[in-house]
Amino acid sequence: MHPLEHLTFSTRVAKRAQYEAFEFTLTDGGVVVRNGSHPDPSDHEYRVTVEGGLPTHCECPADEQYEGACKHRVAVAIRRPLLDAVEAAPGTLAADGGQLESTPTSGTTPSDEPTDCDRQSATTDREECADCLDDFPCWECVRTGRKTLPE
Repeated sequence: MHPLEHLTFSTRVAKRAQYEAFEFTLTDGGVVVRNGSHPDPSDHEYRVTVEGGLPTHCECPADEQYEGACKHRVAVAIRRPLLDAVEAAPGTLAADGGQLESTPTSGTTPSDEPTDCDRQSATTDREECADCLDDFPCWECVRTGRKTLPE
């Protein structure tokens, strides 16, 4: 089951989770999400707690104030490699594959860096990507034009 199937969130949150320039740093038990789209990214950096492979809590005001998951939790959920890294080596692996430092620093996983959707077949068959849900495509499929965001 895809991690997004365990979260409730609005279409607006889903879109923002995909298009904003988030930077991720793995921490013990979670991910620090920094919003590089904001004019002052250091003021928009929040820790997302990951439990059992799911982003369960975020320190941002929106996660506390509104119903459903915030954009930071959804951004982590749509990036399965982040969830896998938190679960695989808690407290030891950094987002760039190096060792985790004692105090979090901003590592990046640029959303505009060309990568292949490793779950997408070599063909253009739109049903092959395991990270896409029926109504919510993964970032790689959106970035490459294989799928579009829902209205």
